[in-house]
Amino acid sequence: MAAQIIDGKKISSEIKDELKEKVRILKEEKGIEVTLAVILVGEDPASQVYVRNKKRACEYIGIRSLSYELPEDTTQEELLKLIDELNNRKDVDGILVQMPVPEQIDEKTVIDAISPAKDVDGFHPMSVGALCIGERGFVSCTPAGVIQLLKRSNIEISGKECVIVGRSNIVGKPMSMLMLRENATVTVAHSRTADLKAVCKRADIVIAAVGKPKMITADYLKEGATVIDVGINRNPETGKLCGDVDYDGAVNVAGAITPVPGGVGPMTIAMLMNNCYEAALMHNGL
Repeated sequence: MAAQIIDGKKISSEIKDELKEKVRILKEEKGIEVTLAVILVGEDPASQVYVRNKKRACEYIGIRSLSYELPEDTTQEELLKLIDELNNRKDVDGILVQMPVPEQIDEKTVIDAISPAKDVDGFHPMSVGALCIGERGFVSCTPAGVIQLLKRSNIEISGKECVIVGRSNIVGKPMSMLMLRENATVTVAHSRTADLKAVCKRADIVIAAVGKPKMITADYLKEGATVIDVGINRNPETGKLCGDVDYDGAVNVAGAITPVPGGVGPMTIAMLMNNCYEAALMHNGL
């Protein structure tokens, strides 16, 4: 039986349409305009594309976006001053600093400077802590997107064995917490895991987030497993985008699988928009 292809473009469009309606109602009935401030330091081409996509999503949903494009030689002090101003502005619900930042700026200091109440990326230590103990807070957008992909594709999570390959602060660790919250049995595997293939092969759900092109091949997978590919890499041979999973092989074994591109990627921005909406509700005591 052919694998179910999990269409992230379609699911992210559904979420954006739902948010568009919620944002419209919030504005019309309560006079609240959801606002996101986006800060980009320097000229990184990939970052410029991401920021453009985020602005486009804001426009579509009806979220007001404020854009701050700072030169490459911006000092850390200047950036922190801007973040502080935005933290104190009543009309700003979410603050996003596009990573990576130039080398003179410390990424951790920047993340820590954003108010947890406006941390729509879900990277602040307080946001991560809230996730760990199940309190209300912002969840890192990519892992939150993976949960929506699974739920909206009618894939059972509760009671299932889930293996997450990768332990980054942005994907692997928060992903493990979210899967636990959904009552999965979770194993976090990584570069030091002994016999990774055997660990993956017992999983009902494999979530690959290692950043190595096509590392997870068909022989890592149990027949009928759900495979979520978070990786975005350039294929060294063709130069085309590919994931951490060898899709062409895996699609013949998996029960359901996300493609790259068009799987997890579009969900990240949809969940960022959702976090902005949630931030506006929180700031207005709703």
